[in-house]
Amino acid sequence: MLDLTDRVAVVTGSSRGIGRAIALKLASLGSKVVVNYSGSEDAANEVVQQIAAEGGEAIAVQADIRDAEQAKRLIKTGLDKYGQLDILVNNAGITRDTLLMRMKEDDWDIVMETNLKGTFNCTKVAQRPMIRQRYGRIINITSVSGVAGQVGQANYSASKAGIIGFTKALARELGARNVTVNAVAPGYVVTDQTADLPQELIDYILELTPMRRPGEAEEIANVVAFLASEEASYVSGQVLGVDGGMMSMML
Repeated sequence: MLDLTDRVAVVTGSSRGIGRAIALKLASLGSKVVVNYSGSEDAANEVVQQIAAEGGEAIAVQADIRDAEQAKRLIKTGLDKYGQLDILVNNAGITRDTLLMRMKEDDWDIVMETNLKGTFNCTKVAQRPMIRQRYGRIINITSVSGVAGQVGQANYSASKAGIIGFTKALARELGARNVTVNAVAPGYVVTDQTADLPQELIDYILELTPMRRPGEAEEIANVVAFLASEEASYVSGQVLGVDGGMMSMML
């Protein structure tokens, strides 16, 4: 069984959806968790309360990770509270879907700033204590859209593809310090973010998914937990698709 006892994790964007499932899973395995949110304070506090009710320990920290100073404060708050940082899950992300010909510059900028720059901001700070302690697990949430691209998601696909390149480069930089860096690429997962997708698009996505069903947030969290554990001590620089086989149909 996976065991994260005495580990400390920061999970960005963990007040809901996949991030929430990741925070709950890591806590269930013994990790102390810093639950990050941008605007959903009540939802973040509910995650903290659920972790506490199940015997775990967590705190909620507001930070807009697009801003370098706020990202720094997020990591510092976790370090001040728990004295170490072992796991960083860069999960926070948004979409602003539309065809490129209709895409506004703001739609491009906010997706890139949140998904890619936010990952940079948090990782740049978090890597320092990991390097000092010669131990760390950095797990970046990308997407099948970052691997194969998706119509109407030029901004999102570009940001998630950037995360893949970032992951591979950082794995080479930090490997000698016993810090692993990996990415998880979910397929279609039922979350608040995907709730408004038109049915015809959902049907199309499921046709491309050999398992013919959407994923659950908990299924993504299970893979993240593995990568955060000692069982994945020699896994680095990888992109793990958790997509019901979708990428095998798209590439």
